[in-house]
Amino acid sequence: MPCDCWSERALSFGDKTLMAKVEIKKLNLWFKDNHVLRDVNLSVKENAVTAIMGPSGCGKSTLIRSINRMNDLINGSRTEGEIYFDGKNIYDEDTSVYVLRRKVGLVFQKPNPFPKSIFENVAFGPKIHGTASGKELGEVVEKSLKGAALWDEVKDRIDDNALCLSGGQQQRLCIARALAVEPEVILMDEPCSALDPAATARIETLIRELKEKYTVVIVTHNLQQAARVSDFTAFMYVGQLIEYGVTNSLFEDPKSELTERYITGQFG
Repeated sequence: MPCDCWSERALSFGDKTLMAKVEIKKLNLWFKDNHVLRDVNLSVKENAVTAIMGPSGCGKSTLIRSINRMNDLINGSRTEGEIYFDGKNIYDEDTSVYVLRRKVGLVFQKPNPFPKSIFENVAFGPKIHGTASGKELGEVVEKSLKGAALWDEVKDRIDDNALCLSGGQQQRLCIARALAVEPEVILMDEPCSALDPAATARIETLIRELKEKYTVVIVTHNLQQAARVSDFTAFMYVGQLIEYGVTNSLFEDPKSELTERYITGQFG
């Protein structure tokens, strides 16, 4: 049975009260005749890391791409249900998808820097959106690279081609590129799957730091990574949200037998 919990807007967590940043209600999604997401209900808390895990093909990436309506770009996609961002339904007719995607950034599974300089990669978004220029643009680039823990490694070669960076550096550059347009939510679709252990550790440290300023949602197939970096974890199976809760509790005392079987390696 799908999970229908954690729908409250406010949640006590440690010594803090976390408010809902994104609320997903009875979300269903089809790609033509393929029913990919089934009655998903999920409340993503602000300034926290939420991990979404589950076997391949269960709808994890489709779910996070619904939050900034990237699935709209896929021919034959159809959505029913509601997704609220700061209390407003993103499927309302007056929603600007352009503004939404600026506020909800997406970092892909494989690093995808533009074949431009490091500076131009980070400056691209502010230029397109017209939010910074001249000296201010340089300040935005520096701030974003610092936010992605990359500035000290590239500050003396800011005009070098971004494709010359290592895989881990390229992924942090893509995170800096997302930060440059001042998002409120950062979606990460298996951001470490193409990286070595050292680069993965750097990205995981960065994810934990980013929640101080942003709401982070990460899709991961790595159970240990979900346990290490997230405050909350959701488990999905064949398009349904099976269980969602505080990460430690979900891993130590799963309420669903299906969740327990997954985290103990009985399938996946």
